[in-house]
Amino acid sequence: MATFGDHPPLPDSLESLLADESVSTLFLKAECPPRVKAGHITELRLEELDSPAWDKPTMESLADDLVTIIDQHDHRSDCFVEIEREGCRIIQAGDLRITCAWPPFSEAWEITVVRPVAHLSLSDYELDPRLIERLSDHHRGVFVVGKPGSGKTTFAQAIAAYLDEDIGAMVKTMESPRDLQVPQRVTQYAPLEGNLEKTAEVIFLVRPDFVIFDEVRRARDFEIFADVRLAGVGLLGVTHANSALEAVQRLIGKVELGMISQVLDTVIHIEKGQIAQVLELKMVVKAPSSMESDLSRPVIEVRSFPSNKMTHEIFSFGSECVVVPVDGSGSQSPAKKLASAELARQIQRWSGARVHHVEMASDTAATIFVDDGAIGAIVGQGGSSIRGMEEEFGLKLKVKGAAEIPRGTNKIGSNAPEWDMQSERSKGSHSWEQGGGGRRGKKGKRRR
Repeated sequence: MATFGDHPPLPDSLESLLADESVSTLFLKAECPPRVKAGHITELRLEELDSPAWDKPTMESLADDLVTIIDQHDHRSDCFVEIEREGCRIIQAGDLRITCAWPPFSEAWEITVVRPVAHLSLSDYELDPRLIERLSDHHRGVFVVGKPGSGKTTFAQAIAAYLDEDIGAMVKTMESPRDLQVPQRVTQYAPLEGNLEKTAEVIFLVRPDFVIFDEVRRARDFEIFADVRLAGVGLLGVTHANSALEAVQRLIGKVELGMISQVLDTVIHIEKGQIAQVLELKMVVKAPSSMESDLSRPVIEVRSFPSNKMTHEIFSFGSECVVVPVDGSGSQSPAKKLASAELARQIQRWSGARVHHVEMASDTAATIFVDDGAIGAIVGQGGSSIRGMEEEFGLKLKVKGAAEIPRGTNKIGSNAPEWDMQSERSKGSHSWEQGGGGRRGKKGKRRR
């Protein structure tokens, strides 16, 4: 890939718009004034240039000139057409990535030029030595996450250069398109025959120590990330997310719960070019926080690095995989709130009665708040129904009317997962009659 700041000569009309070194992105669109995104990464701003709008013939001519420039510099390994499709062309011209779009793909001609405006080494970030030591162990699964333009790719490039030059690791990349500015010795692979899965097959054959997987977005990308990591290759994935925790949640459902911490053990969140948060993942077998020890199960602990403070737990609850904050607020712990919601669903499924609230008095006892007319159905004749539920759930249950719910408590809405308005209309008072009270009253009337 090109050296930072190096690209073949461009048409003067384009080069003049990139004269300001703070410009990271240039936006050209037919019949619109040019705009740029400029400034330091901590405060990028979108500006409209005092320049005439470009018309369609001028845009088409510029796109053709760019292809000609690539042909004239085909001796350079950093000048090539990356993608050519109907209505779209992506060009790598040195350190510039140029995207051309036209109808039918876009409604009008458009050319976007993206260039790096910062080239940093790992030492420029002033990292905690413990994090540098962690990254030096290149047999890890790492996510670098952030919003578009936050600087996550620049940080990934710094890690690649550090591992190649300081640690002496064999580093490769998987990119689509290829635009990382990495040392010349680092080979950059595109999707083989348009398929990153085939690229991953080749990766195993060239025996890298560490792979940079740029732009992990689609569900299949996360699955490929997991496959490569579980094969024993150190892997860093660059992905878009608003927070480090969101990146972890994107793996749930694509990787088995017990494998998540083996696939991913470090998440680095970049915000405005700086590290905002680092999380580490560890799997243990224990009871989730605030649950009894006999409820032990595999739990992934999400901890802040390097403080080692646990922030969340990931575990299976019923048929769902859940992410629960450890230091939740309110009178009940997050784990008890989760247990309350699950118990409400199970009771609604068991009895057909609408549950307004469940209060977990302890790990072995709960109070259920239902409509007054449903209490008889929940309890059953001689307490038979509630005894059955106690045996089923392993809890001591107490039933109260909805009017007794403590003031300020959030009730379970009619849109709860196991309850809808149709169920309420169809089961309403009829289900209470099945509990015995209402039906006995009707039989008594007929006897008279």
